[in-house]
Amino acid sequence: MAKILVADDEVDLEMLIKQKFRQKIREQEYEFVFAVNGKDALDKILLHPDIDIVLSDINMPEMDGLTLLSRLSESSPLIKSVIVSAYGDMENIRTAMNRGAFDFITKPINFEDLSLTMEKTIKHVAQIRETLKAIRENSILKMYVDETVLNFMGSREFESSLMANESVQATIVFIDICSFTSISENESPDAVVKLLNSYFEVMVKEIIAQGGYIDKFIGDAIMAVFRGDFHLDRAIDSCVAVRNKIDSLPILPGQISFIPKVSIGINSGEMISGNIGSATLRRLDYTVIGDTVNIAQRLQSVAGPGQILINEISYNKVKESFNCMKVGEVSLKHKADPVIVYEVLD
Repeated sequence: MAKILVADDEVDLEMLIKQKFRQKIREQEYEFVFAVNGKDALDKILLHPDIDIVLSDINMPEMDGLTLLSRLSESSPLIKSVIVSAYGDMENIRTAMNRGAFDFITKPINFEDLSLTMEKTIKHVAQIRETLKAIRENSILKMYVDETVLNFMGSREFESSLMANESVQATIVFIDICSFTSISENESPDAVVKLLNSYFEVMVKEIIAQGGYIDKFIGDAIMAVFRGDFHLDRAIDSCVAVRNKIDSLPILPGQISFIPKVSIGINSGEMISGNIGSATLRRLDYTVIGDTVNIAQRLQSVAGPGQILINEISYNKVKESFNCMKVGEVSLKHKADPVIVYEVLD
């Protein structure tokens, strides 16, 4: 059932609307809510947040229809408005359209035209909401889930599946842009953010191309997760591509003298996947934790510019598919014994 708000100070319009659309009201296709001006309309929207469209006059006391349009665009962008006014000159039409009106009908009202316009507007709103529903259900949202998002989705089944905690087999990748801190100390904030985002864009494309997803951005570093068949192989393929793409970037024009290099750590194994964070702060991330994740980060911390490091266990799994070179033993933070690591060359 479509819910329609009519904002008009003409006292007889409510009765006329109810008469002309009595069949649709009786069949519960339409439900009408009435307001006497723009201010009253905004109050009614607070009481009826499921309103689909607004039919509004222009000339009303307290708040006119054009002001109402501006307020609706800011507070309720999903609600579409149709102006129904005797002021049908081009200036008013243009102003209404520029402020977000979906259509414009002149008085005296041709109810056949109004009915067709309402059907068209309601259909447009339904299409927008279906599109938003599809976006909300897109699997990419599973990477960034908190209570607010779950409430927005409005699906208990979806919430239950996302809140499930489990042990998974996956590969973790940490990619850091070497010495990027020096840029942030010497350039404007705007230049730093734009440059960092341009590097991230290169990396993200290569990660996604191999079926990985970005778990989080940590300063000038990326944490990515690969799951499913051949997750370790796909992770290494993506990291080789990231290193090669970053190495081939052109020298920056202007005053910024920075040649980007990445250091990368990769580790594969079992980890816990779950919704981690603080319910009190309403900040929860669907992420992975565990020793496997920690080792990947520590491998990255000991990698030099342009290096992709893996441990011996990962090396034995991929040595027939990738060209690797033994680096030797390295000490990793919070590990009692040195770890043998290998560098992936290509």
